[in-house]
Amino acid sequence: MLSSGVAPMGGPQSGGRPDEEDVRVELVHTGALAPEVLARARALLEAVFDGELTDDDWEHCLGGLHALAWRPDETAGDETAGHELVGHAALVQRRLLHQGRVLRAGYVEGVAVRPDLQRRGIGSALMEPLEQVARRAYDVGALAASDAGAALYDARGWLRWQGPTSVLSPCGVQRTPDDDDCVFVLPGPALEGTALDRTAALTCDWREGDAW
Repeated sequence: MLSSGVAPMGGPQSGGRPDEEDVRVELVHTGALAPEVLARARALLEAVFDGELTDDDWEHCLGGLHALAWRPDETAGDETAGHELVGHAALVQRRLLHQGRVLRAGYVEGVAVRPDLQRRGIGSALMEPLEQVARRAYDVGALAASDAGAALYDARGWLRWQGPTSVLSPCGVQRTPDDDDCVFVLPGPALEGTALDRTAALTCDWREGDAW
């Protein structure tokens, strides 16, 4: 748990609208990113999460879409030297079990903004394109939020899960009580108007590292 048209690799494309007018967001699949851009994204997450990022945490961010926030590199010495990565969020596919139904979930991972640029709208700008994909391509969006990040998702209309959470492990369904209060969902059109009982049990698929 680390919780959020393709431009040329490493170059920005307009996306959300952060308060920082020179920040632009691009949405790119892992497979279309140059290794050096992935390395910069991991370095940003390691800095923001202060050494708590594990190899499994990083692996959870790969294989889907990355929202990347770029701004001109003010230390480069000239205007054409490039851009610096100041924010990241990822959306990957997972499966959730709810009341006997398998839900295709767009799962948000690795939402991070450089500390000196936080609370300036960059987090929302990263989330906006991922939420659009989650709503259009999946049954539901889902994520596990830290206490510090929960306010962002509340404000953006994500719904906190109120029932018990579990993981479908190789040994069967196992409870994940430590995650009961931190899972949020964003129902897509297919679930709007149907009974998505947020007080019922919710089970995620298995992966190495944190289940949620």
